[in-house]
Amino acid sequence: MSDAEEALVQEQLEQLHDHHSEAHEDDIVSIALPAADGEEDIFGLAGTAVDGTQWTVGDCEHRFALQSISKIVTYALALEDNGREATLRHVGVEPSGDPFNSITFDDEHQRPHNPMINAGALVAAYLVAGDSPEEKVARILDRLRVFTGVPDLVVDGDLLADQLVSADRNLAISYLMRSLGMISGGIEDNLAVYLSMCSVRVTTSELSALGATLANGGVNPLTGERALDTRHVRDVVSVMMTCGMYDATGEWATDVGIPAKSGVSGGIVAVMPGRLGLATYSPGLDEHGNSVRGQAVFRELSERYGLHMFSSPDQTRFGRLRRTGGPRLTRV
Repeated sequence: MSDAEEALVQEQLEQLHDHHSEAHEDDIVSIALPAADGEEDIFGLAGTAVDGTQWTVGDCEHRFALQSISKIVTYALALEDNGREATLRHVGVEPSGDPFNSITFDDEHQRPHNPMINAGALVAAYLVAGDSPEEKVARILDRLRVFTGVPDLVVDGDLLADQLVSADRNLAISYLMRSLGMISGGIEDNLAVYLSMCSVRVTTSELSALGATLANGGVNPLTGERALDTRHVRDVVSVMMTCGMYDATGEWATDVGIPAKSGVSGGIVAVMPGRLGLATYSPGLDEHGNSVRGQAVFRELSERYGLHMFSSPDQTRFGRLRRTGGPRLTRV
């Protein structure tokens, strides 16, 4: 990638950031995490291409909790440990149409609807191999480090303690699933695995590297290390597309058309296979629990720059990224 090509993408991302920095306050319904109170103006936007080029705009070094974005890595490891068919017997891939913390299941198959909602993520944590909760957390955390290329990511113990205190609904989901035979063993231990990964803090730039690793077929473009086998990458990105934005996924798929996963801390990570990963952070949420500014950025990326997955090549104007042959950036 030439200096001119890299500068073009930087310029376009800066325009997006400027456009949305002072907007959307009236659309914010909540700040889900108490730790984010007073951070309403924090706004990061980052991208990582499959050739390793990175772009950052705004507050990209501010650390925030992964929350539901961690479900990507937990599901990835569950697939690797159990295989696709065995994993599907325990957790499906269909949108639920309900909020992320709903106590609803796929009654026909006796499993949670998908791994991107709480019930499904709890089952995915249960499926990860390990003789103890500590071993499971260590394995998922190690894999997250490979996905992001950051070797010193850790669980925030204070945040984890806060989440365990307020985990009644997830406990209720877990006990009900155990009564239905969807999981077995220690409920509290399994919940601790799930919430531990929700309590890891990352930056927007690190999150974009996770997206780029998925876009690059499971190989981290910054380190060259493989995080996930290609066949499992396909499954993870597919379920992000169909289930990644809580009960607003259908609208997202239509309006934005980019596989993505959100978290109630305010992060969104998106994957453009073969091209790049993009990430945003802004803690103001809408009624579905998705970042208001983050969604607005991705909607403009889709509408203005033609990054919807069903856009034709002549509509793509974000650095003139072509749909085949990897990233190619030219002025238009």
